[in-house]
Amino acid sequence: MKIHRIDSRKSSKLVRQEISMLREHLSSRGNIVSESSRKRTIEIFGEALTPQQVVKRICCDVREGGLKSLLDYLSRIDGVELTPKTIRVTKKELETAYRKSDGRFLESVRFAKSNIRKFQEKILRNKNIILKMKGGYIGERYRPLRRIGVCVPGGAAAYPSTILMTVIPAQVAGVSEIAVMTPPTKLGAYNIDMLAVCYELGISEVYRMGGAQGVAALAYGVDGIMPVDKIVGPGNMFVSLAKRLVSGDVGIDMIAGPSELVVIVDDSTNPIFVAYDIIAQAEHSPGVCIIVGWDKDIVDAVIDAIEVACSKVERGELARSSLEKFGATIIVKDEADACKVTDLIAPEHLIIATKNADLIVDKIMNAGAIFVGAYTPAAVGDYAAGPSHVLPTNGTARFANGLTCNDFLKSSSIMSFSKEALSKYSDCVELLADKEGLTAHKESVSVRLRQKG
Repeated sequence: MKIHRIDSRKSSKLVRQEISMLREHLSSRGNIVSESSRKRTIEIFGEALTPQQVVKRICCDVREGGLKSLLDYLSRIDGVELTPKTIRVTKKELETAYRKSDGRFLESVRFAKSNIRKFQEKILRNKNIILKMKGGYIGERYRPLRRIGVCVPGGAAAYPSTILMTVIPAQVAGVSEIAVMTPPTKLGAYNIDMLAVCYELGISEVYRMGGAQGVAALAYGVDGIMPVDKIVGPGNMFVSLAKRLVSGDVGIDMIAGPSELVVIVDDSTNPIFVAYDIIAQAEHSPGVCIIVGWDKDIVDAVIDAIEVACSKVERGELARSSLEKFGATIIVKDEADACKVTDLIAPEHLIIATKNADLIVDKIMNAGAIFVGAYTPAAVGDYAAGPSHVLPTNGTARFANGLTCNDFLKSSSIMSFSKEALSKYSDCVELLADKEGLTAHKESVSVRLRQKG
């Protein structure tokens, strides 16, 4: 397999350069498009546009033209003729899909639903904090967002798990209105399993739309679709660029890019286990998959195992192609160097497949989700463990976290002072106001303390 091989023992600078190169191809800046995408853009818009220009035009048109523009773009881009009545999935359609869905599938959905809900309820920080003092109090209170929009992909595959991983955290937070958008495809809004999961979760507002036009409709609202306060969930380049464009008009969770995985290995690692972990991420295609280790023989053994495993899975050739473009191995000096390189990469997913994985995990600062030990594949987190699989990509785990129930809360600070309590703060406030030349600030305190009664 032709895969990037990097030896950080020779040059740490080389690691930075190689990682930057891998990510540049997948960047949400969106300058790199295939020839087929370029031709498709010309067919739809009559001229060659960059993805950013496409998204800006679509979002502006939907904002100004409303439902008419949205339906027009769904026709031109998705090739589906929808009407104001058919753009929304009806309650009867949701219920019918639920009745037709496989029983064992629904049992698995309920198992995952229970785990996700329990985990999210445990980490919910909606308890108001009040610090009492003589004559008043200060504190922080939490309130859920009123209405959110959820993006669920439906182009290359159906992703009912994404509905679970986005909707349940919002429900735990107390969001009262949740609108799901998924493309008008056989793997999206016309997929029985996708609709059955929405029904299982009690979601009745499901729209047959995707891409930048769907994001714009959620952000700005059109006839029949009320605007939301925040948009969450993954999508393709156009969804990510649209979320970036509407950010500020509405909240967003993150600018999600292609999937990423780093696996740290040592002489105790089972190469076959890691091979399937790598292929599991690479089959999303595209995506960055990196093996980090200080034992070259083990790293080579993993590559050999990947070669064999690719021939045994349905999407093996797709995974192989992705790995040859965006995969890499990095040989490091030792365990400490492996942690430094991993923090530099700041991956979406990190698997620590070493004998002392429990010790290494405490040394890692930057990772979206960490899977510790030989029997914790990333797939268990993708589907059923409890934490959301909507995670920061493209190195943003340096400052961002995965989606949780807390992302659907907003906080307000609260203060209540009596005259006596205010007097204890007055000297500090008046002095700082004087220093900043804000005399009304100072007087707003002084006038209260001068007044008798």
